[in-house]
Amino acid sequence: MSVFASLVEHLADLLQPLFHTSSAAAAIILFTAFVRLLVHPLSRAAARGQRARAALQPKVAELRKRHAKDPQKLQKAVMALHAEEKVSPLSGCFPSLFQLPAFFLLYHLFSNAEIGGRANDLLTHRLFAAPLGERWADALGGDGIIGAAGVVYLGLFVLVAAVATFNYRRTKLVMAANPVAVNPGGGEPVPGLASVGKFMPFMSFFTLFSVAVMPLAAALYMVTSTTWSAVERAVLYRWQLSAQSGAQSST
Repeated sequence: MSVFASLVEHLADLLQPLFHTSSAAAAIILFTAFVRLLVHPLSRAAARGQRARAALQPKVAELRKRHAKDPQKLQKAVMALHAEEKVSPLSGCFPSLFQLPAFFLLYHLFSNAEIGGRANDLLTHRLFAAPLGERWADALGGDGIIGAAGVVYLGLFVLVAAVATFNYRRTKLVMAANPVAVNPGGGEPVPGLASVGKFMPFMSFFTLFSVAVMPLAAALYMVTSTTWSAVERAVLYRWQLSAQSGAQSST
């Protein structure tokens, strides 16, 4: 924690001439971008995996006809097909999992009053008028929702809501273009997976709750990462929407 705190402080000092009192916030955004760049190869691999799974849909349909009366054999056959084609159904989870250590490190850094036996000076940094170590409740208890700190949170909420709406609409389109992602075995929808599929597009709005309850520094990491993900996925998965548009135009 002490080493990481020193790195953030040094980066904030370098950015101070450009961002002044918000230099630490700028350092967090830069740190988030660096983490996302490191994870980007995994995101590209996840996109390739999604493309490969979509290409297997005709074979999955054949297995569905062959094992229509035996769901267990169908599930084993689909899993064997994925193993044979070297397609991992979990590849899409890797980018998020590899970000967790960086997120929790930043969260704890701005949640502790002391680091290495010394006062945590990072808690004195701000994003405009909002302290990076405080939460939305602290802003509401200060000058209120339209106070200086409250306006900072309102701006973040607007940004998160816009990104979440974009992700919601895009997830609905992608799920319509690739129904096998919701029901890998095909056939009649599995009740549990069907419920998850209906709820999945709304998960984008969970970031609004996170921004409200986390320290501002951690919320800033999440907002930056979520915005990055929205742009990244729109670029990496554009083939799905193009395929869907082509299918609709042909009909």
